[in-house]
Amino acid sequence: MGSATNYVIGELRLFRASVEMSQEEFGRKIDYSGSHVSGVETAGRAPTKEYMRTIDERFDTGGRFERMLRALGSLDTDPAWLREWIVFEREATTLRWFELAYLPGLFQTERYARATLAGGRFTPEECDRIVAGRAERQAVLTRPHPPQLIAVIDESVLRRPVLDAPGLMAEQLDRLVELAVLEHVQVHVVPVDAGMYLGLAGQFIIAELPDGARVAYADNQLNAQIVEASADIARLAKTWEIVRNEALPRRQSLKLIKEVAKSWN
Repeated sequence: MGSATNYVIGELRLFRASVEMSQEEFGRKIDYSGSHVSGVETAGRAPTKEYMRTIDERFDTGGRFERMLRALGSLDTDPAWLREWIVFEREATTLRWFELAYLPGLFQTERYARATLAGGRFTPEECDRIVAGRAERQAVLTRPHPPQLIAVIDESVLRRPVLDAPGLMAEQLDRLVELAVLEHVQVHVVPVDAGMYLGLAGQFIIAELPDGARVAYADNQLNAQIVEASADIARLAKTWEIVRNEALPRRQSLKLIKEVAKSWN
């Protein structure tokens, strides 16, 4: 963790002490649990934009902590939302992941990961850093007590060619099969004959944390964000159930993945 992040966490602890509140009391004031406040103050949980904004609003700080979070984002290499999400991803007991355009990052081979970054959006140095970061995040699946990962992907993701990259998709789908048979991993495919369905609005991930709380990540062409508001989480959870019901069962999905993998050889 960088010194900038440590500074922000230290300021949060000092502020709570200045208002003479315990972590439980502070949590009640901002509608978060005491364990959530403790997690932020011990660097186990990222101080999200919504968390900081709520502190500013409830204590009338004039936007002090949200400005601090923006400053942190300008000092660290990765975007603030990604740093926040990685903390949640590592802490999660269950990850429910829907992908419309690409395979989930935790499944990607190095070649596939690089292909998703093509098009001139990133410098070679940025590509190297992003790919290395994805590979590091994948360790969450092989650690002791890994999260339960339930992934739903659109069939088009399996069939979309990557130009000028012979063998890439065969290699990637072989890797997907290796992961899909793990006890704590489930992969479900929404078949192309499902037609129009709710998931076409965009990809998202819902993480369930050890205390039962849920947090989500949502992405589109212009914006990626952490979602913590209970009403928004409930809407995403409803979307998840609808999308999950459109997908094939686990065994049928694995069979389809293997069939498509053969077509790439």
